[in-house]
Amino acid sequence: MVELLLCSLVTVLPDYLFRRYVQGKRLGYEINFFSVWYELRWGISTCAILTISLITMIFYYHPSATSVRSYFRTVTILSETPGRVTEVLVSNNEVVEEGAPIFRLDDTEMLAAVAAAEGQVAEVRAGMDVARTELASATGAVTQARASLRQADEELARNLALQERGSSAVSLREVERLENLVDVRQGVVDAAVANEASVQARIDTLLPAQLTTAEARLAQAQKQLDRLTVVAGVTGRIEQFVLRPGDVVNPFMRPAGILVPVEAGRMGFQAGFDQINAQIIKPGMIVEMGCVSKPFTVVPMIITEVQDVIASGQFRPSDQLLDTARTPPPGAITVYLEPLYSGQTADIPPGSSCIANAYTSNHDRLAEDPDMPLGKWLFLHAVDTVGIVHAILLRSQMLTLPVKQLVFSGH
Repeated sequence: MVELLLCSLVTVLPDYLFRRYVQGKRLGYEINFFSVWYELRWGISTCAILTISLITMIFYYHPSATSVRSYFRTVTILSETPGRVTEVLVSNNEVVEEGAPIFRLDDTEMLAAVAAAEGQVAEVRAGMDVARTELASATGAVTQARASLRQADEELARNLALQERGSSAVSLREVERLENLVDVRQGVVDAAVANEASVQARIDTLLPAQLTTAEARLAQAQKQLDRLTVVAGVTGRIEQFVLRPGDVVNPFMRPAGILVPVEAGRMGFQAGFDQINAQIIKPGMIVEMGCVSKPFTVVPMIITEVQDVIASGQFRPSDQLLDTARTPPPGAITVYLEPLYSGQTADIPPGSSCIANAYTSNHDRLAEDPDMPLGKWLFLHAVDTVGIVHAILLRSQMLTLPVKQLVFSGH
């Protein structure tokens, strides 16, 4: 309507003024309901062509999107293992901090497993203390065996010396007995050293390995026990939480509730523009946005990113060939928006339904090229100028939004 009124001021109105004051034709006489088309045919035809061209220029170079939302992802409150609830620590609509416990499952079996693992760790550590005592005893036995061996060696050496000097105080039988005694005590020393090495190996290798295994089992049992206490992964508000003690929670079939992060959807918005505007939409473009949840307000935004694919063209491999005749309707260009000034969208609830207008600006092109041809210069100025029409339309929509939603929506 605005475009039609503007175009009629430079087409229909001059044509009428020419007919009225130059040709002398009067409204209601020569120009009436039945002859208005014939009398004003040039102005009406020019107005229709100019209006269509203006609307095309406005919607192409200053595209609009009626599907704008601040999408956000919720976190499902689930336990890692199924179980029966024994304690509920929060209530619905409560804000919880990251890491705060939400509810606990029955931990009787896991407490027993932890106690058993702790007992095994204590048993291995006690075995290490006993092994250290055994090592001290084995070391003492080695010392005692070596002393006995040394004594037998000395007696054998003394008797051999006497025998070499031809003393009759030493008999051959006594020498043989001492040699056998030395061999026996050497065996005792070897056995004592082997026993000491065995105990040392237990202390250095076997018992530490057993302790590591026992501690790993304890850590695993403790982790399984900790999993029975479900905590908040992020700071947020708990919604749809009706869990009660005695309920059975299953991570595959029955979640406990939903956690909405406090920062979810507070900054970015996603808009869907028509595919025909794919060559116009660029990062850095200024956008004006109005939301149903915040009427009478137009928020300046900026395009930060343009998705380089269109969602309607995706497919998932299956056992059937893709039939292009059954493809979904043409999708939209997904654009990511952020507020031009911080805090302007803080009071807009995530998930709000909004509309947006993007504006093409040729100011830099005009400033950088002073030798631009006159026709192109006029066209770029016209493109920038007609953007005000779209801005007026957006503001009129935001002004009439409450009346449209509350009175004429039919709800």
